[in-house]
Amino acid sequence: MRQPLPIEFVEAMRRDLGEVEAERLCAALDGEAQTSIRLNPYKRAATYDGEVVPWCEWGRYLAERPQFTLDPLMHGGAYYVQEASSQFVAHLLKGETLDGCRVLDMCAAPGGKSTIYSTLVGRRGLVVANDISRNRTLALSDNVQRWGLGNVVVTCNEPSHLGAFESWFDVVAVDAPCSGEGMFRKMDEARSEWTASAPQMCAERQRDILREAWRALRPGGMLIYSTCTFNSIEDEGVVEWLMAEYGDDIVACDRVDTPNEWGISRSDIGAFQCFHFYPHKARGEGFFAAVARKREGGGRSVTPKARRKPFAEVSRADIAEVSRWVDDASQHAFRMVGDTIYAYNVAVVEAVTALASSLNIIYSGVAMGQIFKGKLKPEHPLALYIARREGVVAEVEVDEEQAVSYLRRHDIAVTPFEEGINIVKYRGVAIGFVKRIGARCNNLYPKEQRIIKN
Repeated sequence: MRQPLPIEFVEAMRRDLGEVEAERLCAALDGEAQTSIRLNPYKRAATYDGEVVPWCEWGRYLAERPQFTLDPLMHGGAYYVQEASSQFVAHLLKGETLDGCRVLDMCAAPGGKSTIYSTLVGRRGLVVANDISRNRTLALSDNVQRWGLGNVVVTCNEPSHLGAFESWFDVVAVDAPCSGEGMFRKMDEARSEWTASAPQMCAERQRDILREAWRALRPGGMLIYSTCTFNSIEDEGVVEWLMAEYGDDIVACDRVDTPNEWGISRSDIGAFQCFHFYPHKARGEGFFAAVARKREGGGRSVTPKARRKPFAEVSRADIAEVSRWVDDASQHAFRMVGDTIYAYNVAVVEAVTALASSLNIIYSGVAMGQIFKGKLKPEHPLALYIARREGVVAEVEVDEEQAVSYLRRHDIAVTPFEEGINIVKYRGVAIGFVKRIGARCNNLYPKEQRIIKN
């Protein structure tokens, strides 16, 4: 038996939408949630067939929900399990030239939208994916490592610390903490945790975050504000506040096309284009997004004063060793944190250094590994990196049963692995490393990421 929808929520929807639309929405929220994924265009693999999500070329609707936890392709970053409505941010940015740009995702965990931005900016671009919860940044780090582009910096900071990087980012996205009404179909916990006071409390927090987001956005840059809720307090109300607070400096983006058959409800509030996803109309869960641009002119970028020296230099000999492991080594810069070497695109290493000099960095670039007796002892993220050079070590294809056993960190049969480090692949997608030492094979899959589910 499902937890009933909160009475106060139903009444609020009747006020906002009218009796008929509210009843249709509530009926849809008591139905079955739609399952969808988003493919990684850099990791082509034969994967789930499905109908294309109309507002995201990589999105796919699935007829039924598989056991994603037991699918090695998910662990290899071939796709991300993401609700279809949330994929709409890719469409909002479709008209932008983002290659090489900087994107700030201020409330990023668990990382679905961050991996969209990572895809869009390319390897010469940079995504700063922040969350104030350290626990959530661990899952966020795992997900950006799986995605494998090496262009994300995961931070755990208050919004004000990011706002101090004034006029620094080409796009700032605030997928704000909210009352979660859009999750009512998927999660009964969202229903039981909701209170009538939640929208107002969330709106206050959302405004605080947006103040810092606006500081961080460069003139001419794009602001994306989104929630997974329906109420006008957190959605239209916050956009109205933005217009009242910054209206003279806000201009409209180019018109975002949304064909009628997509079922998206849209409106304009000042310069903002606003989009509502209601599950009785659009094929996805509850979602709201608003987009506009900061007016060109003024606003020099400000980089906060360095508080620390985040990196050590890597020796020439060690650079030569790690360079063997990547394609186009001249486009990589290598830096040392502790005893681990990290790789960055040369186009962003200066920006990453500035960020790491004052922010709390959880993960960045690609963790290559440690040098031991002149040879690289590789870290797991290197196996998943899209620019890892193939053929440096043996690459061994395994079947589904072997792959799942590997992902559980079970003992691995010695055959067919070669002596030394090997890449484990499933259907052409790398999922990690093993090391064969004579008659035994060491499973190098990270313990904290292992599959526990039966």
